[in-house]
Amino acid sequence: MLSEKTLDDFLHGKSELTLSLFHHFVNEFQQVGKVSLHPAKTMIGIATSQKRIAYITQFGKNFIHVVFPFEKPYADNLCFQKIAQVPGDDKQYNHHFRMLAKEDVNREVIKFMKLAYKGSQVKQ
Repeated sequence: MLSEKTLDDFLHGKSELTLSLFHHFVNEFQQVGKVSLHPAKTMIGIATSQKRIAYITQFGKNFIHVVFPFEKPYADNLCFQKIAQVPGDDKQYNHHFRMLAKEDVNREVIKFMKLAYKGSQVKQ
C-alpha cells in the first residue's frame, strides 16, 4: 500500500536556510490571501479554496523552487528563470521561480502571487 506524503516528509532533513525560505514564502502567500498546502508525491501544492495556484517542486540546500501556472506567459519580468508552455496545453505556461533569499520575495514576486490568487477566484 502506498502512503501519502506529508509536509513533514518534504521538510525532514532540510537545511535551516531552506526551511526558513519555505516558511517565509508560505507566510508571504498568506498575506495575499488564505491558502492551504497540499503535499503530493513529488511537490507541495499551494491552493485557494478554488484550485492550486503554485507548486513548490524542489527543496535544495540553499533554495526552494516554485512553479506558478498561468494561462499566458508573462515574459516581461525579472523574477522567473524560465517560462515554459506545458506540452499539449495551450492554456498553461509554467513560470519557474527560484528563491535563494527571503528578499527574493520582492514586490514583483508578490505581484505574481496576487495574480495567481486573483485568477483562482474567477468562477470556472
